Amino acid sequence: MNTLIQKIVAIALASLIGIPLLAIADDATRDKEIAERFAKCDVNHDGKLTREEANGCMPRIYDHFSYIDSSNKGYVTVAEIQAMANR
Repeated sequence: MNTLIQKIVAIALASLIGIPLLAIADDATRDKEIAERFAKCDVNHDGKLTREEANGCMPRIYDHFSYIDSSNKGYVTVAEIQAMANR
């Protein structure tokens, strides 16, 4: 009986530790995917994605461009998109 309780506690602790690690892995994977798509869409390779570059290439960014580009610079960076995705 004591062994069973120890196993249950061990599984519970492993689950509590593992869940945050999965979230970090998901964020890292998402950030990598965003960076890869951003690089493909940034046709002039200036590190800035304009609304025109996002059109058709990153439709969700295009649809929410003005929200992400809150300071109306006319472009967004990969870091801004990643930050928005990680909220």
